[in-house]
Amino acid sequence: MKTIYTIGATATGGRNGRVTSENNILDIEVRHPKALGGANNDYANPEMLFAAGYAACFDSALNLVINKGKIKTGTTEVKANISIGQLDNGGFGLAAELFINIPGVSNDQAQKLAEQAHQVCPYSNATRNNIEVKLTVTNND
Repeated sequence: MKTIYTIGATATGGRNGRVTSENNILDIEVRHPKALGGANNDYANPEMLFAAGYAACFDSALNLVINKGKIKTGTTEVKANISIGQLDNGGFGLAAELFINIPGVSNDQAQKLAEQAHQVCPYSNATRNNIEVKLTVTNND
């Protein structure tokens, strides 16, 4: 890979701590969600940050594919759900489901565009063959 951009982030305190980016734009407290033993769901957590990054990255890849194909659509929307669970070996794993809305195209075309974006998106490339990623094309009206 030829590197184009690099950014760093530092975590202190693990899941009950703080995450900051090296440029200080990101500076947030992280806590366990209630499902993982936390007191509530009032703080960011690693899964939330992963979901936000994947959704933004996939939507960018989707728009790249749409623009390269000179396809007219409405404003696209990608929602990423990230799940954490126990693996058979005692460790933990992740799964992702992306809900992709591409207004103004047929369901078949939306599915094809989503699959093309899945080949371009850096998050999809990083997760491929590592975690389950399900693409769900939602109502395109």
